[in-house]
Parts: sequence; C-alpha cells; structure tokens
Amino acid sequence: MGAGHAHGHAHGHAHGHAHGTAAGASRGRLAVVLGLTLAVLVAEVVGALVSGSLALLADAGHMATDALGVGLALGAVTLAQRPARGRRTFGWQRVEILAAVANGLLLAAVAVVVLVEAVRRIADPPEITSGVVLAVAALGLAANLTGLALLHRGRRGSLAVRGAHLEVLGDALGSVAVLVAAGVVALTGWTPADTIAALLIGCLVLPRAWALLRESLDVLLEAAPRDVDLDRVRAHVLGVAGVIGVHDLHAWTITSGLPVLSAHVVVTDEALAAGHGGRVLDALGTCLGDHFDVAHCTFQIEAETHAGHEAPVHD
Repeated sequence: MGAGHAHGHAHGHAHGHAHGTAAGASRGRLAVVLGLTLAVLVAEVVGALVSGSLALLADAGHMATDALGVGLALGAVTLAQRPARGRRTFGWQRVEILAAVANGLLLAAVAVVVLVEAVRRIADPPEITSGVVLAVAALGLAANLTGLALLHRGRRGSLAVRGAHLEVLGDALGSVAVLVAAGVVALTGWTPADTIAALLIGCLVLPRAWALLRESLDVLLEAAPRDVDLDRVRAHVLGVAGVIGVHDLHAWTITSGLPVLSAHVVVTDEALAAGHGGRVLDALGTCLGDHFDVAHCTFQIEAETHAGHEAPVHD
C-alpha cells in the first residue's frame, strides 16, 4: 500500500506469519472425517429407504451436504497451500472463505427442504421400521463423535474447519434426535415422533448456516477482524516515538488466521531528518505483532509537510 508517491517515503513490512494457513494443519483430519461421513451417508440412505423414516432421510440429506461441505473445505485448504504466483499475490488462500460460503448456502438449502417435507408429512405420517432406524442412527452418532474429536482442535483457527465441525456437530445432534424418535416409535408406536425429529434437525441446521455465512461474508466484504480494534490500533501507532498522525488505516482478513493491516503514518520532520524512519517502522511492526497478533503489516511513512500532496484519505 502507498507505493508511487513522488516524495520517496519509507515503506515497512512486517512478515511474521508462518507458511501455510490455519486450516492446513487439519487437512488429514478433514480427509478422515470425509471418509466417515460418506460411509454413514450410504448407510442412512439405505436405512431410510428400508424403514420409511423421514428423520433418517433428513439426516442423510444433512450428511450429503456435510460430505460436500467437508470436501469443499478439504479442497480449499489444499489449494490454499499453493504458493503465490503472478497476479495472485496471496496465492489461493481466499478459496477457503469461498468454500465456507458455499457450505453455508448448502446447509440452509437442506434445512429448508427438510422442514417443507416434514410439514407435508404431519397430516399423514407413514409407518416406520424403528429397529433399522435405531441401528443406523447409532452408527451415525458414533461416526459423528469421532469426527468431532478429530476436528475439535482446528475449529478455532479456520473458517473451513469450523464449518465442517459445525456440520458434524449438527449431524451428531441429528443422530440423537433420530435415536430418540425411533425409540419412541418402537415403544409406543407413535409415528409422528419421526416427523418431529426431522423438524428439529431442520431447525438445528438453519442458525448454524446463518452464523457461518455471516462470518464468511464479513471476510469477503473485508471487514476488520473481530479481534482487531482499530481505535486501539490507532492509539498504539500514535504512541510510537516520533509518530504524530495516522490515516488510511485498514485491516482485513485474507483467510482464517491471516489478518493484514496497512496505514499511512505521519512522522515528525526531525525524526526523518535524523534518519529514524527505520526505527519507527521496526517499532510499529513489533507493536502491532505483539499487541494485536497482526503479523502482515504495511506502513507508509510520511513527513509532516506531505499532507498537501495526499489524495483524499480515509480516517
């Protein structure tokens, strides 16, 4: 940021982020979860066809979405490891966020389909073979719990992994709902329990889809990261010796675990004349890296007298 001014300002870059993204470390776990999800999906589709259970079919639909979502996440984090080349100066790292958006949309679509079908079945609940439903739902729950354990550690650092974790969590809750419904049908013969379980699964999915979409769209719209308070950043920058102003301050996220920041920093003429521009840049990079965990920063150092040459700026 800020290159191209005719007054020869100093530019500083702090590049402290590690190679690879936050999601990269979870690639192997995502692959295992994908395999488990596909296996349970097949079992639930067969079980739903044999038993006539809408709840099991709803969970199978959710599983199909999860399999696609986990596959998208796996593909995204794999692409994100590719090096930056040509015009893609940050490589393919933003693909992870696009995968999270697609995942959220798929989750929402499945929830709507399940809710509509459940409402249609309320008036005419079909017969349910509860024993088959119990066996398949128990298998699904075991696979879901395994998937949750595998993705638990990586969910905080990556939107793609968080999306996959949320989907597996929803599947686990869905499996519990299916188990309870099948138990009610087996003990009492009250088949509407299966439809109610399907409604619960749909209601569980919608809020999670919205949360994932909202967070992903914040990244695509280049909103400031939630843990980076720009007012505090401005205060810290102004606290560096020799700095008297800051403008064009921007912070955004490239992909999960990679926030970036840029700013124009005004330094006293005396500090520049004494050759302290490098010291100011070092202090700024250290300050933001330590206090805000923003390792990729770009600063343009400007003299006090340069204000008249600036284009309109953003505070």
